[in-house]
Amino acid sequence: MKHPWTPVWDSPRPFVHPLCTPSGTVLSNNAPDDHPWHHGLWSTIKFLNGDNFWEEYGDFGTLRTASIIENAATVTAEIDWVRPDGETVAARETRTITEVPIDADAYALDWTVSVVPTVDTVFDRTPFTVWGGYSGLTLRGAADWVDTTLVLPDGRDRDRVLGDHGQWCALRGPRPGSVARDDVVGIAMFDHPRNPNHPTPWYASTRSDTYGEGWANFCNAAFLWDAPIERAAGTPLVLRHRVVIHDSQWSHQRVQDAYDAWCRGD
Repeated sequence: MKHPWTPVWDSPRPFVHPLCTPSGTVLSNNAPDDHPWHHGLWSTIKFLNGDNFWEEYGDFGTLRTASIIENAATVTAEIDWVRPDGETVAARETRTITEVPIDADAYALDWTVSVVPTVDTVFDRTPFTVWGGYSGLTLRGAADWVDTTLVLPDGRDRDRVLGDHGQWCALRGPRPGSVARDDVVGIAMFDHPRNPNHPTPWYASTRSDTYGEGWANFCNAAFLWDAPIERAAGTPLVLRHRVVIHDSQWSHQRVQDAYDAWCRGD
């Protein structure tokens, strides 16, 4: 079966790119010049006991895919988080991505990770000053997706979100390459009620000096924004999200209804 999304497993950070709408419009960006460690739709955590698993320069840890099981709608991968020494496994992750049909103009990816540390571990981030705060599920949107806006459950349009909490965060804007301003596409990222620090703080920007000129379309479910989290060896850190990818304009209420339906179906 052909999917509108493509997982890439042989990378220092497994990811999904291209991430397309049902009609085939690409809404993700892989390895842009300003942040080449940004990979479409991906998830990782900045620090495990001080080792960097986010950036890809200097001394950094890698997420090495050990095995993959696929069926028609679901792929499950076992991933080793390997410390910068290239040998020591800091944690073992089970990642499951399931495509869920919504309707003719939308589908969802249910993204679940269970990260089990091999030793007592502090999961941490760089505290936000003029940048920072990031960890967890992240989108880097297409650079040619311009005039986008961010929306949280309060319904207010934003161009940047710095630690505001919400059940979901939506990114939407005119379809790349379309001349019709009402031809809108979007992505909405949902935070599960059982996730740590729910409703999650979001770190997101349509465009910002941090990403140079142009449209960054960056959105991160920054669950560690306020403080690190500790887990004892063998104790999983579990994060569940749904990412809805859609053609057409989705109102604030339609996103909220889709979020509520996801929670009811749990």
